[in-house]
This record gives sequence, structure tokens and C-alpha cells, in this order.
Amino acid sequence: MTTVDILLPHYGRMDLLQEAVASVLAQSDPGWRLTIVDDNGDRAEEALAAWCAALDDPRVVYLRNERNLGINRNFQRCVTLVENELAVIIGSDDLMLPGYVRCVREAYARRPDVAIVQPGVEVIDEHGQPSRGMVDLAKRWVYAPRVSEQVVLRGEELALSLVRGNWLYFPSLCWRADALKRTGFREGFSVVQDLALVLDLVLDGESLLVDPTTCFHYRRHSGSVSSAHAADGRRFAEERRFFVETAARLDDRGWPRAARAARRHTSSRINALTRMPGALRNRDGASVLVRHIVGR
Repeated sequence: MTTVDILLPHYGRMDLLQEAVASVLAQSDPGWRLTIVDDNGDRAEEALAAWCAALDDPRVVYLRNERNLGINRNFQRCVTLVENELAVIIGSDDLMLPGYVRCVREAYARRPDVAIVQPGVEVIDEHGQPSRGMVDLAKRWVYAPRVSEQVVLRGEELALSLVRGNWLYFPSLCWRADALKRTGFREGFSVVQDLALVLDLVLDGESLLVDPTTCFHYRRHSGSVSSAHAADGRRFAEERRFFVETAARLDDRGWPRAARAARRHTSSRINALTRMPGALRNRDGASVLVRHIVGR
């Protein structure tokens, strides 16, 4: 079975990154290689490089960008570093449960044709405790398919499902490397770059396998990039632009139901509405949210 390339784009807290790395080291299946790509630029801490070297594990590689590339370009650099047939781009504050690598390798052994595997995920907060926020409850009970065994999704049905509400947990996804490298991340997106990549692959005819086996902890906390961008409206300005572009592409593909859902982007507008109380302290941010909510 093939080795899984695990790419870890890092910018931020060293302690959370160390927890993420420890979760990779604890995998029951040793078929992985971890590459940490530090995007702190000249702010990078020598302590992190020394800590990685002290692990003394040839499967762990530490790389430092000479200058800060930003989210989109650092993620794209990670894509260029993939050498094996499978790849994961884990968040620097997320955790793999011990069976993660085994789960995704077995899934691809059974279905080598799929481009993406979404395993089961448990959401945790910044303290590592289970989290049951509104966003994740909506993902689980409203948007995500309810499955008790592996299911493969593709075509307009998959596109429609995702533009209604993105129920995927990007850092937990395992990718067929040739599909990931062929498509890559589109420039100009940061918060929504994950959904853009998935939809690019779906429009290209690729499929996604959902495996209900819970083997990943996704960390959601107020310090995330998406939360920061939501507060001043940048997130929703980006989402609005993305959904308008995507609706046109879905129309051209002959998928009218998915195009209508993208044009409405209802879940994104509802999310913006929930952010209004916090955004009222920022007049410009509040105006962006209002325009997004009313669909202007």
C-alpha cells in the first residue's frame, strides 16, 4: 500500500503544532511521511526547527519559507511537495486519531478511482474538548449525507450538496495526489480555497468517498483565520465572489439545480446574519455583511 504524504502548513502557535505532529507520530499504520512547511518567515522560531530535529524520525521533514507566503500560496507550495500517491493537508491545530492513516489507505485500496476521501470527524474546541456549535450541527444534521457505510458521491448531486452547505472538513480530507496536483488551489481565495478546489475536481468528473469511521479531530476556535475574516466582512466578500463565479460555471456545465443553489448561497448568507452582532462594531464590516445577507 502507498505511503501517505502529510503536509502541514504552519503559521501560528508552536504548542498546537506540536500536538498535531504528536498525533501523526502516534499513527497505528506507519505508512506516512510528514512535511512541515513553516510560513512564519523571519518570525520563525529556531525552537521549532530544533524540536523537529530532536524527533529523530526520518519521516518528519521541516521546511521554512524565507518569507511569509500567505495561506493560499503556502498551501499551493505544499501541493508541489507531494511525492506519493496519497496526500493530506492537515491544519497545524488539528489532530489525527491513531487509526486515521490506516482508515484512508484502506479506503483507497478498495476504491482507488476516487479523488477524495472524507472520513468521520469529531469537532473539538481550543481546549481539546468536544464542540457542538451551530455551524457544525448544521453540517452534520442539515447538509452532510447521513451514511452508515462507505458511499461514493459525484456529479451534480455532489456539487449541489456542497454549494447548499459545505459539510466537508478540509484538513481531514485525503486526496489522490495526481488529482490534487493537476488542479491545485486557485489564486485569489483564502477562506474558501478548500471548497473551490473540491468543486474544481467535481466539475472535472472526479468523485468523493464518505467513510463514517471517526478518525480525526477538527479544532474549531475563535482564533481561526475564517473567524477573523468573518468579523470584518472579508470572508463574506470572498464567498460572494466565489459563489457568483461558481454559479456561472455550473450553468455552463449543464447543472442548473447546483447553479441555482450557488446563486442563492443560502447557508453562507445565514452565517453572515449570525455574525452581525459582532460586526456592528465595525461599520465597513457590517455593511459588507448586510450586502451579502440580502444578496446584493
